[in-house]
Amino acid sequence: LLAQEEENKPAGPFASETIDLGVVVSDLEKSLAFYKGVVGMSEVPGFKVEGDFPKKVGLTDGTGLDIHVLVLGEGETATKLKVMQVKSEKPAKVLKQRHIHTTTGFSYITIVVTDVDAVLERAQKAGIKPYAKSPQRLPEGLPQTVCLLMLKDPDGNFVEIVGPLTKKLQKAK
Repeated sequence: LLAQEEENKPAGPFASETIDLGVVVSDLEKSLAFYKGVVGMSEVPGFKVEGDFPKKVGLTDGTGLDIHVLVLGEGETATKLKVMQVKSEKPAKVLKQRHIHTTTGFSYITIVVTDVDAVLERAQKAGIKPYAKSPQRLPEGLPQTVCLLMLKDPDGNFVEIVGPLTKKLQKAK
């Protein structure tokens, strides 16, 4: 049994090569609708963190957490976005980010998809417009068969959708 555990042990210093990202949102339902309905993520069972644990480790001022887990793909290595709305006496501040460099901290997430047109269509059906003049073909020196669609989630966080050129960009060659 120990030999099998050693065999399954990761080779490097990390137990997982996947980073999970937690995001506090101002409206849970709107955010879940965006990430599931527009981006195309799937929801898996989430979890709660209650009692005095959130305060002991510095996560919250003592407020419990009800965490919804969204994934890209399946299995243990699937990227997880942990979405939560924290009901606290002092509600979270929504930052107005005009560009990725206007605030410090994590500025955007990048999601690589197989069909940018499908994401764009779902966004338009949800009343979400592409940010700035996106989608755009990647700049010279990067793959020219790939484009970037920039969206903003309901709290104004940047979400880069990267994938094959949209039909409109294919025609614009």
